[in-house]
Amino acid sequence: MKKRLIQFITTYFLFVCIFILQKPIFMAYYHRLFEKASWGEWLSVIWHGLPLDLSLAGYLTILPGLLLIASAWTKTNMLRKIRNVYFLIISIVLSCIFIGDLGLYGYWNFRLDTTPLFYLASSPKDALASAGAGVLLAGLVAVAVYAALLYTVCYFVLVKQKQELKIPFKRLSVSGALLLATALLFIPIRGSFGTSTMNVGKAYFSSNQRLNHAAINPCFSLLESFSRETDFANQYRFFPAAEAEQLFAQITDKPATDSIPQLFQTTRPNVVFIVLEGFSSHLMTSLGGKPNLAVHLDRLSNEGVLFTHLFANSFRTDRGLVSILGGYPAQPTTSLMKYPRKTQSLPSIPASLKKAGYGLQYYYGGDADFTNMRSYLISTGFENIVSDKDFPLSERLSKWGAHDHVLFDRVLKDLKETPTPEPYFKVIQTSSSHEPFEVPYERLKNPAANSFAYADSCLGDFIERYKQLPEWKNTVVVLVPDHMGAYPENIDTDSPERYKIPLLLIGGAVKQPLRIDTYGSQVDIAATLLYQLGLPHEAFTFSKNLLNPASPHFGYFTHPNFFGMVTPDNEVVFNCESNSVVLDRGSQPGRNLPLGKAYLQKLYDDIAKR
Repeated sequence: MKKRLIQFITTYFLFVCIFILQKPIFMAYYHRLFEKASWGEWLSVIWHGLPLDLSLAGYLTILPGLLLIASAWTKTNMLRKIRNVYFLIISIVLSCIFIGDLGLYGYWNFRLDTTPLFYLASSPKDALASAGAGVLLAGLVAVAVYAALLYTVCYFVLVKQKQELKIPFKRLSVSGALLLATALLFIPIRGSFGTSTMNVGKAYFSSNQRLNHAAINPCFSLLESFSRETDFANQYRFFPAAEAEQLFAQITDKPATDSIPQLFQTTRPNVVFIVLEGFSSHLMTSLGGKPNLAVHLDRLSNEGVLFTHLFANSFRTDRGLVSILGGYPAQPTTSLMKYPRKTQSLPSIPASLKKAGYGLQYYYGGDADFTNMRSYLISTGFENIVSDKDFPLSERLSKWGAHDHVLFDRVLKDLKETPTPEPYFKVIQTSSSHEPFEVPYERLKNPAANSFAYADSCLGDFIERYKQLPEWKNTVVVLVPDHMGAYPENIDTDSPERYKIPLLLIGGAVKQPLRIDTYGSQVDIAATLLYQLGLPHEAFTFSKNLLNPASPHFGYFTHPNFFGMVTPDNEVVFNCESNSVVLDRGSQPGRNLPLGKAYLQKLYDDIAKR
């Protein structure tokens, strides 16, 4: 009995030690983020992350525990082979998760969840396009080396034995003791005897979110995210249903008043959306940003209707597109594009315009199947989708497909050679200003800044050539980024500043230049635009008319572990995992917190019933 119990305990604590050691490795790898952290904070990261490590070690010890019970009844070599294979598989899986998380955190600023698996499943090529070949090769080597190291340790400590375990005389006693030990793993796995179970929030301990992230076990984070994939109805239960409904009613769109200005010269102009990859307000001097970056967008802002306080709803394109085209908020725990059955029931701008007689067309230089995008676009009414495969191979020179100048050239070519009956609705989605920021353009030294300058130059050239076409006078062009800004890189993801983006309406059908300082987010484009076109928008529950003074106005954004709600008198950011307020400032602190919680709760209620 003694040898088996020792092996059981050794197995459990070996996993715990592996997870503990991963934390200083993570912090050392991102040493620039933790260069001001004291030794006490390093130790706090390990200590506060320990509950997740103990929990995951419990999960991984269950099968070895059952095999030890079986070894009390048989001496077959099959048990040893199963243990060997088990620890080999676990070593590979743990290595892939840890190294993958180590590489991705620098891009996304949150620990691993199911998001990259969704991207890999829909299009491996695009999922890996952000990284260079050298980075990918280094990652594969690191995975192989770390997996080999883990397996070597497991093999010599747990698998290889000098003497075979003999079948004990008191089999029932040994089996009972081992069964009890295995059952006791329930304690660290659950982490509590109360109603609260183990969750990622247990690792949060600091006002410095980087330290909290360092304490999280990436394997546990990934495991937990799987459990939240479809359980929408039980997530974010901040209030009783009636109270959440009452709070939510305060922040929904209100009946229009007579004082809403008309922005367009006609009720049925052509509408062209240009979705700008990764752009932000910080690229434009007209919005207080840096000079000499988006110079053409800055120039165009003087020609149209510029919304100066708009916020992106999310951090990735698949989530941002649903907000832009569907007027539907992004979610912290999932991407709604994963669920065609749910997205097909959502209202959308394309569907509304199609009912009004608009022809629809979508242009994207990349893979339209990435993140289920094609499925979503078709469900909204797009029948004509131009994507990477519609460009000759010689023009697909970007890792994401065709560069932006090629994409815009294709749109202009189609406009000239195959005129679309008016009115039409077109969406042009750019991609060149995305990692790894490799573009056929050299103006700025910083690769990211240079890629935005390139995309901006392509946009400026496209607009100037579009103005020469006869339909320009009856066209409204909506310029909006797809998600939070990718430049400058040094703005924290839990800062509202990271989510500030431009929204600009230009075109011959726009009456006059105008600056609108109302607070809003991408979801509000739907109600605002459809009202201007004289079309109903009541089905867009979460969208508000930015020009309606009777409606409450606010910016709203989500990230995998928090949400933010911003108004002129209060900016609040709430971490949903740690159940704590990250930011609360303004002349009315605390005002937006219950409203933001109710908004998120009603959003998940709506998703659950679709």
